[in-house]
This record gives sequence, structure tokens and C-alpha cells, in this order.
Amino acid sequence: MALNHNMAEWFTQLNLLIQLLIIYLIIINIISFFYIGLDKLKSQLSRHRISEMALWLLTLIGGSIGTLLGMNYFRHKTKKPSFQAGIAIILAIQIIIIVWIII
Repeated sequence: MALNHNMAEWFTQLNLLIQLLIIYLIIINIISFFYIGLDKLKSQLSRHRISEMALWLLTLIGGSIGTLLGMNYFRHKTKKPSFQAGIAIILAIQIIIIVWIII
């Protein structure tokens, strides 16, 4: 219980912009994770797939961690080195941007 209280206290002491950024990143990464899972399910059922462009877009707008976690959890797109490398590059750029915003 004390941990939850400390995290809530820590969060409320952050700048509003940082709070909104954290909330946004959590939401977009959850969405990215589930889109990877949905695309995997659709591929197994031979249904119309989610376009790779949509997956790239979710990654670009902040969902790179969710995409990477989804790829590993669902074992989807893990045999495409170009996709993996692209996600890793986007994640690195996003980390640099976040550090720049915070500092």
C-alpha cells in the first residue's frame, strides 16, 4: 500500500506536461501491444491483416515499447530483421527525445 501511495505522490509532483506524456505513452504502448497481437491472430485465421503501415505509425507515435513487447510475447514479426531494426532505431530516437524533454 505504501508503494502505491509513494508512486501517486511522485506522479502528482511531476510537471503537468510530463504527467500527460507518461499517460500518453502508457496508452499508446498498450494499444500497440494489442495491435501486434490482433495482427498475429488475424494472420493465423487467414483474415484481412492490419497493415504494416498502421503498425509503423503506432510505433512512430510512441508505441515502440508496446510493439517490441508484443512482437516478443506473440512471436510475431520476429523473423523480419528489417522490422526489428526499424523498431529499435525508432525506440532509440524516442528515448533521446524523452530525455531531452525531461532535461
